Amino acid sequence: MKAILALFMLLQSMQAQAAELSIDQQIDQLLRPVAELFTGIIFYSIDIAGSQVPLIVLWLIAAALIFTGYFGFLNIRGFKHSCKVIRGDYSDPNDPGEVSHFQALATALSGTVGLGNIAGVAIAVSIGGPGATFWMIVAGFMGMSTKFLECSLGVKYRVITPKGEVHGGPMYYLKSGLAELGFKTQGKLLAVFFAICCVVASLCGSNMLQSNQAYQQFVVAMGNTGFWTDKGWLFGSLLAVLIGVVIIGGIKSIAKVTSKVVPLMAGIYLSAALFILIYHYSEIPHAFALIIGGAFNPEGVAGGIIGVMIQGFKRSTFSSEAGVGAASIAHATASTKEPIREGYVALLEPFIDTIVICTITALVIVITGVYQTNDGLDGVALTSSAFASVIWWFPYLLSVAVLMFAISTMISWAYYGSIAWGFLVGDSKVLDLIYKLIFCLCTAIGASVSLDAVIAISDSMFFSMAIANIIGLYLLAPGIKQDLKTYQAKYTATDPQ
Repeated sequence: MKAILALFMLLQSMQAQAAELSIDQQIDQLLRPVAELFTGIIFYSIDIAGSQVPLIVLWLIAAALIFTGYFGFLNIRGFKHSCKVIRGDYSDPNDPGEVSHFQALATALSGTVGLGNIAGVAIAVSIGGPGATFWMIVAGFMGMSTKFLECSLGVKYRVITPKGEVHGGPMYYLKSGLAELGFKTQGKLLAVFFAICCVVASLCGSNMLQSNQAYQQFVVAMGNTGFWTDKGWLFGSLLAVLIGVVIIGGIKSIAKVTSKVVPLMAGIYLSAALFILIYHYSEIPHAFALIIGGAFNPEGVAGGIIGVMIQGFKRSTFSSEAGVGAASIAHATASTKEPIREGYVALLEPFIDTIVICTITALVIVITGVYQTNDGLDGVALTSSAFASVIWWFPYLLSVAVLMFAISTMISWAYYGSIAWGFLVGDSKVLDLIYKLIFCLCTAIGASVSLDAVIAISDSMFFSMAIANIIGLYLLAPGIKQDLKTYQAKYTATDPQ
């Protein structure tokens, strides 16, 4: 009897505690043990010179270093050819595919250029000092070769339906490519694993988190007062409608939007950043001296040179996503008969999002000196403080850029998720529409709740994609290297490599 009474009192206590929690807090509490399990596995870290290094970061960096050497520094030798392809020098309207090389690049960039380039850089510099910027550039440079490989494979093993729709990405080259090598079962398992991770990541971290951050930046732009301060659900609903109108139209609709939004948002952000650099032009040489000096002789950074190197590598992998494989889903839709040609296009992605945008962000933070007196600021707030140090209204411009970055990321990841979803459940318009409606519902929810556990699970799924993808890249790299030799021999006369 006493045991029953004790159980009854425990249930009453749990019910009372649940009543005190909001719905999102209850969901967060329920999923937290699962989130901790996933993050503990995927982000398992080892101690190197006093710094905790996630093994997944080492996995990505090692692959980038190996592929850079394996393809003979194609990230340097192929840069000129990449620019010519983007310019349209080799375009043929009769080539199979759905979008142009530039539109494919813009769609992929819209999925990678985002908060990581603004908030992530600020975190790296505030923890690792200016020297972290140097190692970010190095990691981004090496990541160019990984992008070349995975996006070449995306086109090589893509599937074109009778309606002319293109389906491609790691799911397809893991399944078909590994089957050609005699690993049919293993390839299919890796493909399914990748697709599941991609769907979860697209719905949560690449959607709900972006929606939440977009709302927070919007409220900041409104002065943290007024009608919108407690209307996250309304903001999210309007954003869901906007996203829905774009993604339901498919890749052609998405490409049309991203090919306009990406240059615009990058233009707004870079214009403001360059203005700050011009304003402080006399301090630019000193800033570069701090970056290079801090890379090899850091002061006050835990772990010394290893610590600052790790901070730079971490933020670069989160920024460029080279090795994760998602970008190859967008590049697979490019109109071309030559898979290697689209690989050349993909070379530019880490160069733009990490080497250019991240470096300029870092220079703004270093030159203005806000990383030394951040007053507890972190991420976007630190970058915003750097912008405000020159002109008071620049943070509002930054808010607009961040909002556009978030929206473009959501649009691209909706497409990535829909292709992975289709791979798992089959090619069906009804099922595809169901996924897109779920995506829009998550957009609305994301702006109005804070689900840390959901985001943690999503991050785990996101980087789990790299496990399956890079295994496939190692096995399929020799075939692409042979294709590269054939391609270079074919086009050497008109475009020497």
